[in-house]
Amino acid sequence: MKNVQLPEAYVRQMQALLGREEAERFLESYNDARVYGLRFNPLKCRQPIGDQAAALKQPFHLEPVPWCKTGYYYDEASRPGKHPYHTAGLYYIQEPSAMSAAELLDARPGETVLDFAAAPGGKTTQIAGSMNGEGLLIANEIHPARAKILSENVERLGIRNAVVTNAAPHELSRRFPAFFDRIMLDSPCSGEGMFRKDEDAVAEWSEAHVAYCAERSSEILEHAAVMLKPGGILVYSTCTFNRAENEDTIEQFVANHPSFQVEQIERLWPQQVRGEGHFVARLRKTSEGEQPESADEPAKARDKRRDKRAAGRPKPLTAEMALFHSFAEQALPGFELGPGEPLRFGDALYWLPHQTNGSFGAADLDGLKVARPGLHLGDIRKNRLEPAHALALAIQAEDATWVRSYPPDAAEIAAYLRGETLPAAGEESGWGLVAVDGLPLGWAKASGGQLKNHLPKGLRRFN
Repeated sequence: MKNVQLPEAYVRQMQALLGREEAERFLESYNDARVYGLRFNPLKCRQPIGDQAAALKQPFHLEPVPWCKTGYYYDEASRPGKHPYHTAGLYYIQEPSAMSAAELLDARPGETVLDFAAAPGGKTTQIAGSMNGEGLLIANEIHPARAKILSENVERLGIRNAVVTNAAPHELSRRFPAFFDRIMLDSPCSGEGMFRKDEDAVAEWSEAHVAYCAERSSEILEHAAVMLKPGGILVYSTCTFNRAENEDTIEQFVANHPSFQVEQIERLWPQQVRGEGHFVARLRKTSEGEQPESADEPAKARDKRRDKRAAGRPKPLTAEMALFHSFAEQALPGFELGPGEPLRFGDALYWLPHQTNGSFGAADLDGLKVARPGLHLGDIRKNRLEPAHALALAIQAEDATWVRSYPPDAAEIAAYLRGETLPAAGEESGWGLVAVDGLPLGWAKASGGQLKNHLPKGLRRFN
C-alpha cells in the first residue's frame, strides 16, 4: 500500500522512540513494496526442506528468510496459495517477520506446548512442525469464528497431536497450572506492523488503544505465568513497535515475577529487514519462585477433578473404534494411531492425543469449549465409518492401500479439486487417496470403474 497516511500521534511516538533520523527511515518503509513469505511444513516434506525449496525456486522465486530455517520469500505473482501444494498442506503462507517468534520458542518433540492466542494458525503450525507429531500441542483462540479458521489450518497441515480450544485465559489457567513446557503468546496488540497492508489497522490506532492493549497483554501474561512449568520457556511477541506493549510490558512482568528471567529479546524493524517487523521476547521460568499453588486451582485439585470425572465417564468407544480399525485394515494398512483415546461428538469420531506420561486426557476437556478435540478420524454412518478429510491430510501416501498421484499441472488434479469423478484402474477398490506428487489431497472411493470424489464441497474450486 503506497502513501500510507499515518496518525500524527503515531509519528511523534516513533520519533521519540527511534530519534528523528532513524524514525524517518522507519516511516518511509511504509511506502515500500510489501514482501511475501511461506513456510514449509516438515510434516509434509518428503525431502529435506532445502531440497524442497530448490525444487520450487523456479516457479515461486524462493529466497531464504534469514531467521527461519523453513521460511522463504516468494514472488507475489507466483500465487502459491492457488497451487495444489497449498491444498495438500506442503506450506503455510505467512508474513516473514512473524516466523521469528515460534522459531525462538524452539518447541521439541514430546513436549507439552500451548499456543495461547493462536488464530489464524501461523505460529501453531510452525510449532507443530518443530514437534514432529510427538507430544501435545494445545492451540487456543478465544473468538469462535477465528477458532474455526485455526482448526481448518491445523487440518490442512496434517497435524495429529493438536487440540484446538476456544477458551478465555482464566479458564485455561484454572485447569492447567504448571502444566506446559513451553508457551507461545502472540499477544493481541495495536497492530502497528499491519499498517502497510491494512488500512483499518491505521484507522483503529490511538494512544488509548495502545494503553488498552498493553494492559490486556499484562493480564494474559499473568495466566501464562501460572501455566508454565518451572524451567519452562515463555515466548511473548507482538506485531507492534511501541515500548508500552513490548519492552515496558516485559519489564513490568519480570519485576512482578522474579522467577522469570529474560533470555533474549529480538526486534525486527521494517527499515532494517525484509518484513513488516516483529517484537519477540523469550523468558525462562526458574525452578525457584512461584509454585503451582499460586494458580486459581492448584495442581492437586485439578488431578482430583480429572479422577472424579474419569470415574464417571462412559465405557470406551469399543464399537466405534472397531469400525475405524475395520476401515483402516482395508484402506490404511500402514497407519498407526499414536498415544491417545477416542472421543465421539455426534457422529464424528476423534482421536484425542495423550502425553505418554498420562498427564492429559478427555476429562481435562470436560466443560471447556473445544473447536477440535484432536484428529478427526471419520463419521459413523450406521455400521460403517466414513473417513474424515482431516485423516487423509494427516497420513503419508504410503500408509494407504492405493494412491493415485499426479503432477500438479495434470488435468486430473484440476478435475479432482473441482469435485469431479476420475476413472478408476482395474486393481483399485474401496477407499484410497488422490495425491499431488505423493502429497495426499483427499479421499476417493473406487466403485464401478470410477473414483468417486470425496473432497469436501467447501474446499472445491469452481473457477
